[in-house]
Amino acid sequence: MLFAFFTYFWNYTNPPYLYWDENYHIASAQKYLNGVYFMEPHPPLGKMLIAAGEALINANDEDDQFIGTDYAKELPAGFSFKGYRFFPVVLGWLIAPLLYLIFLLITRKPIWAFLLSFLYVFDNALITHSRAAMLDSTMLFFCVGMIALYYLLLKHKNNKNTFPLFSLLFGACFACAMATKALALIMVLLVPMILLALKKNFHLISQFLALSIGAFLIVYIGIWQAHFMMGTRIISSLPDDGYYQASDEYKALLQRGEVHLPIMIRDNLAFLTHYSKGVPTLNLCKSDENGSPFYYWPLGARSINYRWETPNGAVYKYITLQVNPVVWGIALVSLIATFALLLGSVLLPGAKPLTYRNELLFWFGMWTSYMIAISQIDRVMYLYHYFIPLIFSFMLVAYVFMELSQLGVLKLSESKKNWILLCGGVCIVIGFQFFRPLSYYEPMSDAAFRKRMLLPLWNLRCVHCEEVRSIATPILCDN
Repeated sequence: MLFAFFTYFWNYTNPPYLYWDENYHIASAQKYLNGVYFMEPHPPLGKMLIAAGEALINANDEDDQFIGTDYAKELPAGFSFKGYRFFPVVLGWLIAPLLYLIFLLITRKPIWAFLLSFLYVFDNALITHSRAAMLDSTMLFFCVGMIALYYLLLKHKNNKNTFPLFSLLFGACFACAMATKALALIMVLLVPMILLALKKNFHLISQFLALSIGAFLIVYIGIWQAHFMMGTRIISSLPDDGYYQASDEYKALLQRGEVHLPIMIRDNLAFLTHYSKGVPTLNLCKSDENGSPFYYWPLGARSINYRWETPNGAVYKYITLQVNPVVWGIALVSLIATFALLLGSVLLPGAKPLTYRNELLFWFGMWTSYMIAISQIDRVMYLYHYFIPLIFSFMLVAYVFMELSQLGVLKLSESKKNWILLCGGVCIVIGFQFFRPLSYYEPMSDAAFRKRMLLPLWNLRCVHCEEVRSIATPILCDN
């Protein structure tokens, strides 16, 4: 928690400018603060928490500059991000102890759990994206919370006091994750694994399903109910004269100040479909394309330059979605090792049975399921859409590390494994420090930036750097 406080939370108002989707989410948050009706392509919880942070801290005298638009642009003088970024940053920070708990439950060794947590605590991409008024750290917090509860449910399945509590929290966390971003739907695959682990104990199965489903419905519906009750004021400068393609039934409800959940949720889901049709597909022919194909993501590609400026003309400041290559390299190696271990245990005659075969199969299946599902989406996607399967690969790092007892002629005793983890943790911190300026908006010369352009596939470029096409150079692009 101490390390994560300084990597995630410390000085989180820097840079004091809007970047990436903050333009949209702060505009949405101000609508909550001023009771303005709106529709948005994401569920409401993440934006409600952004608004709640500003309401709690109240760092700005006025919070209505962007209620007439869906995209905030020019900031007023003295504008503070302290409130708007507060909850996304705090939840991003608190993922660190949750992951420590998970690794502790997996390995049962505090020092291993501590060093494995470095995968999250010192990853530049996760840090950069979590230090902003955006949705992914909120979604990821509840997803990681579900993973922690998954292990706690298995550990306490015979405890009459804690098992019901963890079942309730599991359903509530799932509701919060789904009420933040729809990508969290992949976490539903934890449910059949819990049912399987309960081993036909129908009392526990029925108790878990009743409590978790009940908690999910109460929390999920409650979030949408709060969203509809908070936004009743119509502003004509917003799309469709402020009605966002709402049906006549919905408009009548707004005029009467009434809430009817089925109609309102239906129209919001219809708006999501309408919005998605307007999102472009990936086009790598475009020189300013920030998106990337899903099969680039395990390699940390492609980086996104969220913002840059030059304070004096000689050096530049960048806030860039750039991975820590040590972290992502370890995650990728764990995926390859998992595949090799599972395949070898089946095909190699006389192969030693895997101690953690089911766990490796499950988390590799979770990762594969997510990647297959995401490959079916036509709209442009970005590197941060890989954060959920990245967490799955962290689980595999732990299990692969515990599974391996020998590397070539080197037998891996517990003492040797301690040293391997320690060396890995040191390398992770070095990688973090090397790319630190891109995460914290620190001044860099072009020469210093070029030293960090290690992998052409990242598409990491300084202002004066030429683009390098690492896979192919299009000879014809449709405009």
